[in-house]
Amino acid sequence: MMSKTLLILAVLAAAPASAQGIKNHNSNAPVDFEADRIEVQDRADRAVLAGNVKVRQGGLALDAARLTVAYTGAITAGNPTVQRLDASGGVTVRSASETARGEFASYDLNRRLITMIGGVTLNQGSNVLRGGRLVIDLATGRSIVDGRSSGGAPGVVGGTGGRVTGRFSVPQRAN
Repeated sequence: MMSKTLLILAVLAAAPASAQGIKNHNSNAPVDFEADRIEVQDRADRAVLAGNVKVRQGGLALDAARLTVAYTGAITAGNPTVQRLDASGGVTVRSASETARGEFASYDLNRRLITMIGGVTLNQGSNVLRGGRLVIDLATGRSIVDGRSSGGAPGVVGGTGGRVTGRFSVPQRAN
């Protein structure tokens, strides 16, 4: 019961502030990137970026050690359409109002969802939440943190023993 209460509090606390910076993010905006190295695997419809990877789309930024870009349409033909970004190695996702960190992240541009796993931390001002998995819905601005990682690499679990932990700041009140 307590873990469900924390999850509900996390959702309620995260939604209002994230709505300002993430809600209605334009996932049709161009995806700009830079990296130390890129390998285009055109027959597999993917590109692998490695080394100090930086990705920007509108007001959203993603930094990681490695990124795989899945796309449709050959790059050599001139207009590939990015479908999904899979990042690993100290991933950071930032908007104007939030910063999220984890070991792995997947950005599904079609569904407008970012899923992060592996020791996830979500900072929003002085509020902080920690868990195993974070799902950010770019259409609604809602962020959900739960305690355990799922669907990730073998052996990757949240660092919180399956529970969401955090701290919410409260305004100073007169006694």
